[in-house]
Amino acid sequence: MTRTTPPRPVDVEAVFPAVAAHRRTATRLHPRHGAPKAEESSVAGPLLWPAGEPWPECTAVHPKGTGHLLSDVRLRRSVHEAARGRDLTEEEQRLLAGMTVAAHAPELRDEDPLPLLAVAQLYKRDVPDLADAGPEGCDLLQVFWCPFEVHGPDRTIDVVLKWRRAADVGPVLEPQPEPPVAGRAECVPTPCVVHPEQVVEHEYLGLLDDELQEEITEWEEGLLDAEDAQEHTEDAYDSAETVGYATYEEYEAAMAAARAQEPDEVDYMSDLSIAPGWKVGGFASWHLTDPAPVDCLRCGTPMPPLLTVATWECDGASRSWLPLEDRASGDDPRVIDPVGVYLGRGHLRVHTCPGDPAHPHRLSFQ
Repeated sequence: MTRTTPPRPVDVEAVFPAVAAHRRTATRLHPRHGAPKAEESSVAGPLLWPAGEPWPECTAVHPKGTGHLLSDVRLRRSVHEAARGRDLTEEEQRLLAGMTVAAHAPELRDEDPLPLLAVAQLYKRDVPDLADAGPEGCDLLQVFWCPFEVHGPDRTIDVVLKWRRAADVGPVLEPQPEPPVAGRAECVPTPCVVHPEQVVEHEYLGLLDDELQEEITEWEEGLLDAEDAQEHTEDAYDSAETVGYATYEEYEAAMAAARAQEPDEVDYMSDLSIAPGWKVGGFASWHLTDPAPVDCLRCGTPMPPLLTVATWECDGASRSWLPLEDRASGDDPRVIDPVGVYLGRGHLRVHTCPGDPAHPHRLSFQ
């Protein structure tokens, strides 16, 4: 099933022509629960991984046997899914109560290698914004991470990228390794099929030039002032001698026509700039911190986000981005939070060097 982002409530480039210089495309992945195949793009699905090629491993020294069993994480999610719309039964409650953080794999020493967790597989044929990414000739991106947030000076998750030519893969590895334990349940993605859709984004407000930022801010304030004035006028209508309309119905019809010309409740950051959810390409949002440069540590080139991993497909502030096909089920957790991953404060971004894909990638969090 396709996913279709509604048109933006305002053509921001028509209102602010200078914003056209700050546009970029992004491919929203729209992950939804499913059973993807190795030959398909997916989140947390089986990978097109050669049977004779070693699976990537975490070799950093850190606790590896204590945490949440992956099998418990998946069973807990399936129990809650089965109980959606009703209370848990006593049997279900007892089952969930038995799933605890413990030394589930005591045989795993801190220095032992740990299979990485398959996070995403994306074919260029499906994801337009991968077209110019990666080494020449490669048409498939595979993403892994270690599900323990203990890596590096910032003690974060460790992400590994693998580019390859799909046509070079012969027999596929089965079964595919995975770590038995994760540091947090929110580090384990739920298998999802994806529904890629390319959209247009505009730069984060705080990175536009000062004059353009001021124009947008004044415009937003004007919309709010107009909304407040409308509410005040409607409240005062009954006591007013006349406002030029014979009935309140005539007045409301005129106001509705005026609102249609320039919708209210529109916010540049929430509605007109950066799409929420899992995506490839586009811009980075810096809604929780000041913007920070993410430059290549080898050559100094600014590194745009290659992949954004987000908790929410859309939240209350970005409701206008909810796909048309999901409007009837917009409160369904399988739509709002389909993958079950929560990293940083909701966003993990993987940045790559546009000058040389062999240069090390970098991560940023929000």
